[in-house]
Amino acid sequence: MRWWAGAWAVAAVLALAACGASDGGGSAAGSPSGRPSPEPSAGTPAQSSRPPSSSASSGAAASPSPSATGCVAGLARVTVGPGDPVQRRLCARPGTVISLVLRPRVDDKRWTDVLSSAPVFVVVTGWRLDTDGTAHATLRCAGTRGGTARVTAPAKAPDVAGAARVAFTLDVTVTPYPREG
Repeated sequence: MRWWAGAWAVAAVLALAACGASDGGGSAAGSPSGRPSPEPSAGTPAQSSRPPSSSASSGAAASPSPSATGCVAGLARVTVGPGDPVQRRLCARPGTVISLVLRPRVDDKRWTDVLSSAPVFVVVTGWRLDTDGTAHATLRCAGTRGGTARVTAPAKAPDVAGAARVAFTLDVTVTPYPREG
């Protein structure tokens, strides 16, 4: 076996271990138990009393199979608001489309863009900045490959010179479906 094949095998085992934590779920962003939130977050305002939400959209293609506990599949929505953690983890199945909503910041900084550390695993396919300061990004996971990517969202004050600094990080682990046979 070549050394790189062994490295990929170790990475795959670590990714599967991250999605199959001891509580039965993976590390879905924002949920205290590590499981995706059962209620849809679409159309609901961000509240500071409620934990940040990450949920799979309804539909037959979006619901994870019993063997995919903890990893979102199909469509997922991650909403980030003021006061939420600046770093989250998300386990996703191949082909998952993630809708990342970045609520307006309370400081003078504005969201500038979204970048992926590994576009081969998670690619940014859409970016929109609303007039109220809310940013929307669409992320697509690899179709068949498994791996990890760090998605960063920098922010900066519009009237200050210099580069934007990372204000939010989403660590996405793409975990392929188990093979039979």
